[in-house]
Amino acid sequence: MTELPGANKPRRNAATPGLVKRGLAVVVASALAGGGAIWAHANSPLPGQVASVPAAGSALLPGFADVAERVTPAVVNVKVTAERADHASLSAHGTSPKGMPLPEPFRRFFGERGQLAPHRVEGQGSGFLIDPSGYIVTNNHVIKGATEVAVVLNDESEYLARVVGRDDKTDLALLKIDAGTPLPYVELGDSSRARVGDWVLAVGNPFGLGGSVNAGIISARGRDIHSGPYDDYLQIDAAINRGNSGGPLFDTSGRVIGVNTAIYSPTGGNVGIGFAIPAETVRGIVADLREDGRVERGWLGIQIQAITPELAAGLGLDAAEGVLVADVMRDGPASRTDLQAGDVVLRVNGEPLRDYKDLPKVVASTKAGSTMTLEVAREGRLRRIEVTVGEMPGEEGVLARQGPSADGDQPRLGLYLAPLTPERRMQQGLSAAQQGVLVARVEPGSPAAKAGIKSGSLISMVGADPVDSPDQVVAAVRKAAKAQKQALILRVERNGRARFVAVPLAA
Repeated sequence: MTELPGANKPRRNAATPGLVKRGLAVVVASALAGGGAIWAHANSPLPGQVASVPAAGSALLPGFADVAERVTPAVVNVKVTAERADHASLSAHGTSPKGMPLPEPFRRFFGERGQLAPHRVEGQGSGFLIDPSGYIVTNNHVIKGATEVAVVLNDESEYLARVVGRDDKTDLALLKIDAGTPLPYVELGDSSRARVGDWVLAVGNPFGLGGSVNAGIISARGRDIHSGPYDDYLQIDAAINRGNSGGPLFDTSGRVIGVNTAIYSPTGGNVGIGFAIPAETVRGIVADLREDGRVERGWLGIQIQAITPELAAGLGLDAAEGVLVADVMRDGPASRTDLQAGDVVLRVNGEPLRDYKDLPKVVASTKAGSTMTLEVAREGRLRRIEVTVGEMPGEEGVLARQGPSADGDQPRLGLYLAPLTPERRMQQGLSAAQQGVLVARVEPGSPAAKAGIKSGSLISMVGADPVDSPDQVVAAVRKAAKAQKQALILRVERNGRARFVAVPLAA
């Protein structure tokens, strides 16, 4: 049996000076919490006397045992396996949505267990059930690069999981397991009502030790750690360590108000500054992933920057508010309007923009095809510009889907597809004459993964028909599913070699 450091150290008795000091600290804390009433007590100790420690249950500090007992059955351990070549995907630091390192000393942790074999590594993170049918929320960086994802429940039972969908920009992912029986689950709460100073519980699997509960408070709201375009983290002082990533953050009523994601640490260990994705963000992203397997975001096609006091003075603005348009992208939705570089967007649909990051959040949450009204300041005059919101181009293209399954989901081949742009041709070393669709990513445990298809491959034919766009592949999948075919035949090219692969369509 492994002995934990300090496990057999003798306890100090009541006369030990260290305990006396701790006892005094508890009394002082209780006095502060009680408005100072303890100092008026007739039996308060005289100078030099030893203060008594409040009896168990009588202290004014809160207890979390009831909440912990209720919620921990819904918290799971997420185990991921990856090829050794993808070892960077299992590193402790994680990456930003564009693949750049997370700014030091900000870190995303999910715990690495080491090699299973010379070519494979395994890591561990956390997650939580949000539905009795087996839907599980975790961090995207926990499963990124994995070839296999497994989930261990609180009762030690283990299941292979499929990735329903993932979102790089918010670092969230949705998994699904089939346990054959209803599972314990927790509900997403209202993180917008959480206040600085509120008690919270972080539950997860630190260092692979198993379910652990850590208490703390909300230290700040709206933190931007430069990990993505939609940063809006809750800062907490509850301990988060390797293996905690993807675990839930609970309020004292037992509702999830965040997903534990990152820490600030110059040393790599917990220093009391952690970050959780708010439940309001989680709710919308998870709903999209569950319905479509991807997140559809609105897009204007502009580059923006914050208004500094110096810029505000130079632009003739009364205050450093609004968003400065730095550039209007060619062929983007905004390019078809009168919006120009140098304009200052002050309001969107009548709502003022207090922070420049408010604009991308509002646009991203707007459905493509909707009309958005911008109130713009230009050369001392206000203008109203209407723009039709487009869909944000995805770096990973379209997720190929199948027909509905018995449980109401739409199972998938597990392929994220992307068109062959000039940039992608250059990255893959493909000629301008090469036709096909690029496999940007393959979901671990999916039918495509089991058929041996790997990211970076090229799909040049579906059945006997050549394809050169993701939409053609999607249409072929739907047609085959409607015809109740058992498998789809794909011509897959990789490293100059081509072969036909049968990918099962059965759920």
